[in-house]
Amino acid sequence: MTAFTLRYDHPDRFVAGTVGEPGDRTFFLQVREESRLSSLVCEKQQVEVLANQIAHLLDEVSARSLSSIIIPPPVAGAADTRPLDAPITEDFRIGPMSLAWDSRHDKVVLELFSDDVEDAITGFAEIDSAELEEGTVCIIGLTPAYARQFVARAQAVIAAGRPVCPFCRQPMDPDGHVCPRANGYLNPLD
Repeated sequence: MTAFTLRYDHPDRFVAGTVGEPGDRTFFLQVREESRLSSLVCEKQQVEVLANQIAHLLDEVSARSLSSIIIPPPVAGAADTRPLDAPITEDFRIGPMSLAWDSRHDKVVLELFSDDVEDAITGFAEIDSAELEEGTVCIIGLTPAYARQFVARAQAVIAAGRPVCPFCRQPMDPDGHVCPRANGYLNPLD
């Protein structure tokens, strides 16, 4: 298998979104630049971690004055609330992710690796550097303002899921759930 890179240096759109009903949703990160579109499948936790880390990175860059431009503050709500672009065709499932600040271009840079790279990393005690170059990677450059918009939308997408049990912090189904903190009884709030 050879390396394949999807590069989006100036995306027109980069959003988190879902397909399906709460409790049975598939999460996507979708990026579009001109006529190119990539839809990457991921886990809810990956979206949440990515949003939190981008927000933290922007806060650190701002606090340490590492940028020649002003980093915008967090936004209350996402400007882009449209559905994912069609057709939604899975390019790959995201495994490892990396995040960095590009001080030359004043951008947040994301590297989203396919999960077959993760299998290579976790499957062997010693990793040959050529092993990391196999698989697919999507590299995305975001301006600070666009990165803040991504964070706002990602947080809204995560919050739109099933309600969380106040006792065990697990998602609740519409008919309740068996709460481990209630000794296996249904949610005490029901």
